[in-house]
Amino acid sequence: MNIPYVRKDEPFPPATSATEQGIVAYGGDLSPGRLLDAYRAGIFPWYNADDPILWWSPDPRCLLFVKDFYVNKTLSKRIRNGGFEVKFDHDFKKTINLCREVENRVKEGTWLIPEMIEAYENLHALGYAHSIETYLNGELVGGLYGVSLGKAFFGESMFSTIKDASKVALAALVEFCKTKDFHFIDSQILTDHMKQMGAVCINRSQYLNHLNNALQAETYSGSWKNFYPIES
Repeated sequence: MNIPYVRKDEPFPPATSATEQGIVAYGGDLSPGRLLDAYRAGIFPWYNADDPILWWSPDPRCLLFVKDFYVNKTLSKRIRNGGFEVKFDHDFKKTINLCREVENRVKEGTWLIPEMIEAYENLHALGYAHSIETYLNGELVGGLYGVSLGKAFFGESMFSTIKDASKVALAALVEFCKTKDFHFIDSQILTDHMKQMGAVCINRSQYLNHLNNALQAETYSGSWKNFYPIES
């Protein structure tokens, strides 16, 4: 398997050149410019602590089109009557670190290593990475974070410490995306969790077309703190 190496000042190979496993390249760095270039090209980083930086573009790709989002009656009732409060960009640092802690407990290891967390905190400071947080009685109990470019949101990780808390955060993100005419939420790889809420798999060529269309629009960057969709 011949995976190209990219130096810090080199552009990525096209996503269409990815291996069968979905790896486009290795090397480079996690600077804000490099990360944004990757997302614009349909590529994202994913690697373990002992690996070089690996850049991926899986085929098929999992997308949740905003118009297709589905909430069953049980979750809808939970959102309305569960006592949850959802905030945006209120505590990005705690959200991403709880994503790391919960994943580490569940999987006995995580790709959210310190340099990856630092990289996304840098993107957050620049107004491109955002957290959607679910609170219950003032305690952060669930949430997710990701990157926003154009009319696309690239979901990176989510966590729950109580039932449905991350789903409540996702529902709030979808509500935000509807108000801003976003096209889709990219969840990268299909999970049962996302499938139940309307996500589908499409091939890489289709994905890149959707991505190109979404990137024609201006990015809604900066803080999203003033958006409060759920307060039950």
